Amino acid sequence: MIALARSQAMKSFMQNNRSTTALAKRYVGGANAVEAMDCAVRLAEQGISSSFFYLGEYVDSPKLVEQNINALQSLINLIEKAPIEGNISVDPTQVGCSIDWNSGAAAFRPLCKALKKAVNSRPGAHCIMIDMEDHSVVGQTVDLHNALSDEGFPVALTLQAYLRRTADDLVSVIARGGRVRLVKGAFVAGGNIAYVGERAVKANYYRLIDLMLSKEARDNDFCPVFGTHDHEIHAYVIEKAAEMGWSKGSYEFEMLYGARDDVAADLARRGEAIRLYLPFGSDWWPYAIRRIGENPKNLMLLMRSLL
Repeated sequence: MIALARSQAMKSFMQNNRSTTALAKRYVGGANAVEAMDCAVRLAEQGISSSFFYLGEYVDSPKLVEQNINALQSLINLIEKAPIEGNISVDPTQVGCSIDWNSGAAAFRPLCKALKKAVNSRPGAHCIMIDMEDHSVVGQTVDLHNALSDEGFPVALTLQAYLRRTADDLVSVIARGGRVRLVKGAFVAGGNIAYVGERAVKANYYRLIDLMLSKEARDNDFCPVFGTHDHEIHAYVIEKAAEMGWSKGSYEFEMLYGARDDVAADLARRGEAIRLYLPFGSDWWPYAIRRIGENPKNLMLLMRSLL
């Protein structure tokens, strides 16, 4: 699937083929920031928040970095005027960290400043959610989050349950009263770095839930976000939160737009805080093919789009 995601020939064919429109619409909120905002407003009417993500991955040139940053700034301008509460998820590679870490990290600062100014004192969890990439940059990404947080910027951090170091990283963010989105993680690493196998990763996810919903976390005004479509984990979080005195709305579930919208809508109806990871942009093929790789059942949607 990674080879398909990175194939320029396949990407060009899929993104310029009218018959694949259904595939794009299934997982992508729009071709541009305006369309994504319209989608987010519709979701808000159902009691569901959004975490915007601009589809500009596999950046290998300063020109593409500039395009990505301009697109994110355009989105922030829309958030300033929109009657919604929305986060912006940003991969470090999107803003140039894969080219030069220091210059890429510096690019987060003006985006954080712009979002902070745009939302000012509006209620809601508006923030730049820093996505986590492979294990080789975890330490740098955590340091980046902490530096921006110390400067008073509205930032949050994604942590991955498959990594052995995540409990220590999580404890440090809990101590500072931060905001963490916990995901299982889709990267591969050796057994000395990562938990290997779905059962081991899920067991660690449960251990991390207990940390995120601890009394210390609640007392520190920590904001837990659980990024998963797993029904068993949803049930465990709800039960554990009630047991530890967390009110509905003081923690969140985050899911992928188009993946299990029925589950998201059901949780929202039950009073749970739900946020959908909402990608937008014309460069949608790499993202869509990874969603198909994560759930082979979605392969039928791809096949129908080509018939």
